[in-house]
Amino acid sequence: MTQQAPFRARAEIDLAALRANVRALRARAPRAALMAVVKSDAYGHGMVPCARAALAAGAGWLGTATPEEALALRAAGIGGRVMCWLWTPGGPWREAVEADLDVSVSGMWALREVTRAAEEAGRAARVQLKADTGLGRNGCQPAGWAELVAAARAAEEAGTVRITGLWSHLACADEPAHPSIAAQLSVFRDLVAYAEKEGADPEVRHIANSPAALTLPESHFDLVRTGVAVYGISPSPELGAPADFGLRPVMTLRASVALVKRVPAGHGVSYGHHYVTGGETALGLVPVGYADGIPRHASGRGPVLVGGEWRRVAGRVAMDQFVVDLGPGGESVREGAEAVLFGPGDRGEPTAQDWAEAADTIAYEIVTRVGARVPRVHLHEAEGEAEGEAEGEVEGEVEAEGEAGRASVGATVGVNVGARLGVHPGVHPGAHPGADEGTRVGTAAGD
Repeated sequence: MTQQAPFRARAEIDLAALRANVRALRARAPRAALMAVVKSDAYGHGMVPCARAALAAGAGWLGTATPEEALALRAAGIGGRVMCWLWTPGGPWREAVEADLDVSVSGMWALREVTRAAEEAGRAARVQLKADTGLGRNGCQPAGWAELVAAARAAEEAGTVRITGLWSHLACADEPAHPSIAAQLSVFRDLVAYAEKEGADPEVRHIANSPAALTLPESHFDLVRTGVAVYGISPSPELGAPADFGLRPVMTLRASVALVKRVPAGHGVSYGHHYVTGGETALGLVPVGYADGIPRHASGRGPVLVGGEWRRVAGRVAMDQFVVDLGPGGESVREGAEAVLFGPGDRGEPTAQDWAEAADTIAYEIVTRVGARVPRVHLHEAEGEAEGEAEGEVEGEVEAEGEAGRASVGATVGVNVGARLGVHPGVHPGAHPGADEGTRVGTAAGD
């Protein structure tokens, strides 16, 4: 699978694993539609190829943080349901309306701006109202919900918006017994009920993120928003490794050893000489550093598989490079040898979680921070095109059946949304061959 052409570093993205992860997540929430969150360049994995792979595997929605990310998906020819939620005043509201994006509104200022944009565009904006049920970040506080709902409904009656969703975000879903979960779900149900009493008829109601999708079925509602789990990383290592949830890590980060040299005992290594050789040994230079996203906090601790053995970063991680101590017999490792920083872990290599523990952070950060100068090599892309063709045919049949029976079950939210699991017009996964590896969008807020 690994190419042997010379390279400094590369991140291999296994799109077959990503598609399998999407299918596993759909099985965890069978009565809800699935949103694949592709913000922050698909958590560092390459937004456009990963979005296409997720759609091919049956994701009904794509999610981004910023509108610029969502518009980049449209520019790449990706249709269907795309939602973006991190807005600031003066954002590209009109472009979003014209691109048929679902935009999140958390306050009156945003509703005013999107309504004005819809009037200018001459078409209704797809709006999802976000409630702050206890996370304390974005979202409308319960005290302001009635005003926001009333204004949104008035705009809907005027034909400038369509309320397509009601949503919120959990604070402690990675701790399934945390009392805030039940409290947030209760508040969410109340706020949804109020909005519906006032005439809102949303397509989707959603609050579940990756950990909730995996462990809290009572939170699934109509849609689950799966982010880091799509990329095969456990959102809650305390509850289980990726394999325990049927997931496989998608990214493998490799580099080529740039130099091997013998040094005497007592030789300092890297800035500050925080590592000094205990005896005569061989040092290997790995040509990636914190400019490539290797966390400096993992200095002296970050694990690397070199020459079939785990090594640790010797001394400080520098901007472009770090050193590993190969031991007295380490000169058997030659320049050009492969150094695997992390991968799925089933070939003896470290995982992103191992690096997270070494850097006192979370695996989300490890994969997302891999820098732009590390090329992404997307594997098994063509397989997904054929797979998407078959998926689209099956889902199309489900969509047709759902439309035929919807009148008799319109009051049943699960069935109503189940019919939306199919590929939407313009989203045929097989229609987008090739990866736009040059499309890279800036980082977004955390999950």
